[in-house]
Order: sequence, then C-alpha cells, then structure tokens
Amino acid sequence: MTNLKNKKRIVVKVGTSTLAYPTGNLNIRRVETLIRVFSDLKNSGKDIIFVTSGAVGIGMGTAKLPEPPKTMPEKQACAAIGQSELMNIYKAEFGKYNHTVGQILMTRDVVSNPERKNNVINTLNTLLEWGVVPIINANDSVSIEQLDFDENDTLSAMAAKLCGADLLVILTDVDGLYDKNPALPDAKHLPHVNKITNEMIDSTKEKGSVLSKGGMLTKLEAAMLASEDNIPTVIIKGDDPEILYDLFENKAKCTIFTNSKGNSI
Repeated sequence: MTNLKNKKRIVVKVGTSTLAYPTGNLNIRRVETLIRVFSDLKNSGKDIIFVTSGAVGIGMGTAKLPEPPKTMPEKQACAAIGQSELMNIYKAEFGKYNHTVGQILMTRDVVSNPERKNNVINTLNTLLEWGVVPIINANDSVSIEQLDFDENDTLSAMAAKLCGADLLVILTDVDGLYDKNPALPDAKHLPHVNKITNEMIDSTKEKGSVLSKGGMLTKLEAAMLASEDNIPTVIIKGDDPEILYDLFENKAKCTIFTNSKGNSI
C-alpha cells in the first residue's frame, strides 16, 4: 500500500455533491470544515491546490432557480453567478486562518496551447512559492462546447500534471471504487487498484447525483490521466472533510490507484 504521509504537493478536487445540497444551496457547515482542514494541512507543510466544482450548482441556488439549468446559456449564466459566490466564500474562510487564495479559471485550450500551458505552470508555481492557495475551476461561463471538463475530474488530473503534484485526491459522495454497483448487497470495496480494467469501466457508467455531471467513470479517467505523470490518485468520500487527516495517516477507507511499483497506474 502506498504511504501517503509524506506526500507534500496535493491537488484536492471537490465535487458539487460535496459542496452543495441537492437544492444547489451551499452546505455551509461542510465548506467551513473543508477549508479549516485544508488550512491545517497547509500549516503542516503541505501545498494544497484546490480544484472546485459547484459554480453552476451554487449559481442555481443563488439565482433561486426551481430546477437545474438545462440550456447552455442558462448553465453559463449560473456558472458566472456561482463562481463569484464561491470565491467570496473561499476567500473569507481561508482568511480566517491567514491564508491567501488565488483564482485560476481554465478551458481545454489552456493545456493544448503551449504558450498558455506554460503561463499556467508559471502562475501555479509562483502562487505556491508565495504560499498562496491556488483555487482552480473550469471557465464554464465562456465554454464553447459542453461545459469544458467532465465534472472537473479531468481538470483536476490536468492540474496535478501542471503543478507536478505528488498526489491527486478526489472528494466525492462514495468511499471509493467497488467491483459493481455499490448499492448491491454483494458489492466489494476495492481499496487498492493497480490496473483499471474494461470491466471496471463498464461497471461505472451510471451518473452521479442530481448536480453531478461525471460519476465514477470520469474519476477513473482522471486516475488514468494522472498516471501518465506517475501521480497516484485517491477517490474518497467527502461528507466529512476531516477524513483527510485519516487519509494522510493511511487509515481512511478509500481507493488508491497505483501500480505495482507504488506509482500510478
């Protein structure tokens, strides 16, 4: 099993289902706990790069929409509202612990264009050198196609690659990967995966919560993408953010994706 205690540069992706209620309104208690834990981990010497989902969901709640937006203009408008709302909250919460935040909004062309990619790498490295917490989200309000990244799972893997992370952690609404639908009574939790099989992919094609766009499939894709740079990936339940303490003590129930040499798949 991979020892996570000494992992220093950590990308943590937090899904909409962790940040918000199904109504789209922010889960205030959970977000406050999340930022407190992030701040404490940072105080311990870790670099925390926070990849946040939730702009569309929070925007929906802030705009008091009765149901999730369906059209692209509605989704983009909700993202514009929700992104500023999220950053106001994150700035205030991190500020309680004397930490500064910096926002980076990304689309796929940022990583496909060499000059833009280099700019993002330089920005990330400078923020981390200054002790600032980078907060990354997809720039959904200007995305041209479907909102650019799949529930930000792909974005989190790209961010991990760009900043040379030691670990990618995906907080979600399940405690890891199972060999079949976890709702089935005989489903078996898989604590350690060193090879993602076609059978695993086929068993994870159901969508997630009402506000989630990705489900487990996009998390497996993120793990495979991070593996290109030998970055281990953890999928872990985020309803109690203090589980991150257990994670770095190697005591948390989760799924860790590594290969037989301790690197990612």
